[in-house]
Amino acid sequence: MGFDGKSILITGGTGSLGNRLVKKLLEEHSPKKIIVLSRDELKQHEMALRFKDESLRFFIGNVRDKERLYRAFNGVDYVIHAAALKQVPAAEYNPYEFIKTNVLGAQNVIDAAVDTGVKKVIALSTDKAANPINLYGATKLCSDKLFIAGNSYAGSQPTRFSVVRYGNVVCSRGSVIPLFNKLKVTGVLPVTDVKMTRFWITIEKGAEFVLRSLTSMKGGEIFVPKIPSAGILDVAKAIAPDARIDEIGIRPGEKLHEILISEENGRETLEYPDYFVIQPMFNWWDDERRNGGAPVAEHFSYASDTNPDVLSVEEIKRMIDEYQMEESDDILRPTDD
Repeated sequence: MGFDGKSILITGGTGSLGNRLVKKLLEEHSPKKIIVLSRDELKQHEMALRFKDESLRFFIGNVRDKERLYRAFNGVDYVIHAAALKQVPAAEYNPYEFIKTNVLGAQNVIDAAVDTGVKKVIALSTDKAANPINLYGATKLCSDKLFIAGNSYAGSQPTRFSVVRYGNVVCSRGSVIPLFNKLKVTGVLPVTDVKMTRFWITIEKGAEFVLRSLTSMKGGEIFVPKIPSAGILDVAKAIAPDARIDEIGIRPGEKLHEILISEENGRETLEYPDYFVIQPMFNWWDDERRNGGAPVAEHFSYASDTNPDVLSVEEIKRMIDEYQMEESDDILRPTDD
């Protein structure tokens, strides 16, 4: 499956991932239309100035509004569902707002996709959805379950649903890296717990993995890339090596370490050279769909503190520098004509 001549809609498309997806689709493919659906008119205006492409369309809308989704999805081939509320502490204090967007909004996307004849939908998940202890993670687990079940819910309709799950995105809005960059001038960086570890992925690799998974999906898979982990102290050292660390304690709903695949899901997991697939429990899912994947070992789990791939301070610094260089080039580019 290619994207040439196709119409692709991205919910929450003005975010970091949405911007990178649009960039890759425009530079590497020839889509008929790319539709960005989001709530923020300013960010849509900025994207329109940044990309200046006739195939790009913008819809003001919210995944909570099912009627708007029906209008937006009309004639769309593929949907990438990236819209979500994501801040862990905010979810603890505003739980139903997160449920309305992350859970009820997910079902709205499923309903609209099935009823308008969208061919494929891939939804973005998070490591916090595996064995969740916070409200945000619980809503994303519910969302994952809804999208996987959507393959049965679609009945005789051809729409297929899958999920991509990964960890923290380097330099994404709301992540710790922009916060540390802002605070490094003070000489003090706040760290919740010095033992904390997280999975990390660059925005480029995240976007590439989403598009590759959308291409290869059969319906029902949870795709998990093999990505490195890093300790929070090493992230701090990469940004401000001389700063003093102020340990402030774990925030409400926060984990010390994250999990991408739990031991319980390991029984359904297949391993490939650079990613894993958590298989659905469907009676129509058979060995032919494995495409060379091998079952993982008994008691397998994929966690940030036991991940064998660990970033060094220099590797973290290089990832941040590369991202900032790419972003500065993109910001300057629209004024070059």
